[in-house]
Amino acid sequence: MSEEISDGGADDGNQSSRESSRATFGATQWFVVLAAVLVVAAVGLVGVALGHSQSTPKGTISVTGSGTVQGTPDTVSFQIGVQNVAKSATRALSANNARVSSLENSLLGHGVTQKDMQTSGLDIYENTNDQGAVTGFTVVDDLNVTMHQIGNAGAALDAAVHVAGNGIQLYGVSFSISNESKLLAAARKKAMQNARSEASQVASGGDASLGAIEKITDQENSTPSSFPFSNLQASGLSASVPLKAGSQSITVQVSVVYVLKS
Repeated sequence: MSEEISDGGADDGNQSSRESSRATFGATQWFVVLAAVLVVAAVGLVGVALGHSQSTPKGTISVTGSGTVQGTPDTVSFQIGVQNVAKSATRALSANNARVSSLENSLLGHGVTQKDMQTSGLDIYENTNDQGAVTGFTVVDDLNVTMHQIGNAGAALDAAVHVAGNGIQLYGVSFSISNESKLLAAARKKAMQNARSEASQVASGGDASLGAIEKITDQENSTPSSFPFSNLQASGLSASVPLKAGSQSITVQVSVVYVLKS
């Protein structure tokens, strides 16, 4: 009797083990199937995303427009210098210092301020003859000068030359506009109008129209007026040097990229 009871319990244990194994195997199958479905769905979503990212690029057109306006200069700048020659370097420098001091005082008396005068060069060098012997020394002292009262510039130059005497050097006069902001704004507006006009013509020829602006690159350019001088002699000037400021061109160029609409 005891053996029969023992065999029946073993059979029941084996059957429970087999049923447990089948349940575990079934759960594993369902997990594998679910994972495969998720992978397929993910691949489908990635394909859709890639399809959108590889869409046909939009067409664009690049043009350059320019705009120019005229302004009246209100500032004049020039470089003026004094040259002295003497037997010794000390005598040449001493004489040059005195003449430069007189030159500066003359400019100050005609509306130039201290901050608008700057020493741009001071040179001392030997003078030699054909045999290489030293015959003397030359000293040159140059000033960069800016005047904000153009009407006084001619008289200031004339007075400076007469005070400094012969040997004075004037390297050029240039005119500029101290505040170009309003003129630049007007030139930019013209440049953008010019760019759009050119882009519209090209787009129309290709059976397209202009869309939004994608990129703008701006470049400005001012052209100062100049009036050259050199090696003036005090005896060769009239009562006032005639200076005409004229006008100054301010140009802006823009490179614009438009999106095209078919």
